[in-house]
Amino acid sequence: MSRLRTHRPAALLVAAATALALAACGGGSGSGGGSSTVQEGGVFRLGTSSTIDSLNPFIAFQSDAYTTFEYIYPTLVQYTPSLKIVANFARSWKTSPDGRTWTFTTAPNAKWSDGKPLTAADAAWTFSTIVKFADGATANSAGYVAHLKSATAPNATTLVLTYAQPVANVLSQVQQAPILPEHIWAQYATGNGKALKTFQNNAPIVSGGPFILTKYTPKQVALFKKNPTFYGQKPHIDGFGLQFFQTTDAEVTALKSGQLDGVEVPVPPTSVATLKAAHFQVRSSPGVAFDDFIINSSPDQQASHKELLNPLLRQAFDHAIDRQAVVSTSLLGHGQPGSTIIPPATGSWSDPSIKPTTFSLDSANQLLDQAGYKMGPNNLRTANGHPMSYTVIMPSDRASEYGNRSFQIIQADFKKIGVQLNLKVLDPSAAYDALTANNYRNFEISMWDWYPLTDPDFMLSVLTCNSFDVWNDTGYCSKAYDKLYSDQSAAMQPSQRQQVVYQMQQMIASAKPYLVIDYPDSIEAQSSHWSPLAEVGGGSFNSMSIIPMDTVHKA
Repeated sequence: MSRLRTHRPAALLVAAATALALAACGGGSGSGGGSSTVQEGGVFRLGTSSTIDSLNPFIAFQSDAYTTFEYIYPTLVQYTPSLKIVANFARSWKTSPDGRTWTFTTAPNAKWSDGKPLTAADAAWTFSTIVKFADGATANSAGYVAHLKSATAPNATTLVLTYAQPVANVLSQVQQAPILPEHIWAQYATGNGKALKTFQNNAPIVSGGPFILTKYTPKQVALFKKNPTFYGQKPHIDGFGLQFFQTTDAEVTALKSGQLDGVEVPVPPTSVATLKAAHFQVRSSPGVAFDDFIINSSPDQQASHKELLNPLLRQAFDHAIDRQAVVSTSLLGHGQPGSTIIPPATGSWSDPSIKPTTFSLDSANQLLDQAGYKMGPNNLRTANGHPMSYTVIMPSDRASEYGNRSFQIIQADFKKIGVQLNLKVLDPSAAYDALTANNYRNFEISMWDWYPLTDPDFMLSVLTCNSFDVWNDTGYCSKAYDKLYSDQSAAMQPSQRQQVVYQMQQMIASAKPYLVIDYPDSIEAQSSHWSPLAEVGGGSFNSMSIIPMDTVHKA
């Protein structure tokens, strides 16, 4: 979901990056793939308005935490900029004729950064552990191993995954799973596995990816040094640093002053013109993210707001959101009105038949009248004996961007239908806790966002019953939807799977636990002193690939 922002002076990253570069000196430029014309070395300084909420993959929530895992831990495969799945730790793979067994050949002679062997056994242990504790400590990773029966390593370079049935999206699922060093983590995978969630995994971290996280100061800075033991092509840079900011405007100021080399998604739309005028590289493309208006969908929610379950109310609220005004005013045109939870930028998985709901206050008022919610003398409706006044929880990162402007647009229109919205801004972790507390009984409405992956499985899984207290932020639970979720992963023909994915989107569009507001463009910026970071899946710094930081170099 949305990402935490907090501000510290960018000078922290400048000093830390200098130290990192000095530490990297004498280690060689790294071999493996660099043309003789590529300038090796240097530290890329990246600004982010996200943060790393945890360095433990079994409890992490924020997107930059998962990107960190992508760079410090091996994954079997990764995406290219063209969204083709290619080798990473797995050098090749094959499937059995019945589609139930996947055999991966992994990189030979690989090592963890502490010198211990990195083998297929680490991968087998990781997948087996996730399966073993999928209903408990590893629940947030359970989607990676759907239908997996066993994971074994008959030798150091062979991983065998055996499934209960053919699975259509094995490669996109295993791409999300960071392979952990068994010799570090196994001591916590005993008993009920709860220790897997209490292990802090503090820096410096034993790593197997192209970089080692050498230092992390929460809400300030994270430093990554090139891993000399990495099994693949060595990065051109000595390392990179992440500087955490409270606002995107602060990031842009640091970029303009030369304290940063790049700013990750999302660059605020208000800064695009000035950055281009200052000759920074600014890239904007249709984004895979969406902003949503979340309505409590738990049947167990408090009686004081149980009318939120009424389909007529949800239809009315949907009609009362002026999506075009949000795109024009909040996004300054850098986006498009939202409709379905699988964004169009993800490709053919997005159902084109689901259109943005028409903005109509007349329709909204008629629906609320039909529901029996009468308008009071103060232009505020009543439902079940109480005023229709609701608290809207918003994480602080969304409020510090354009989220506050979007809320103001929606709030003004809701007043015209007799509904009062009251904004409550919380730290993202506190916001999620507020949504899920007491089995989703307490919260009323939230405004947040999602950054789905290219494959629809993860985003679809968020709304399953099994995702309660893990990813589910609405309290929505439908056994019929869960069955479709299982069916889509087992549909081996892409066209067959697409139809099931469409059905699931239509169910959510009808039930309306999410009212999808917009699809903001993916905007990022960087200095022209560096080669452009490769864009993968709508951004250059995400958990889909190591290619961006592996290939960037001084221009």
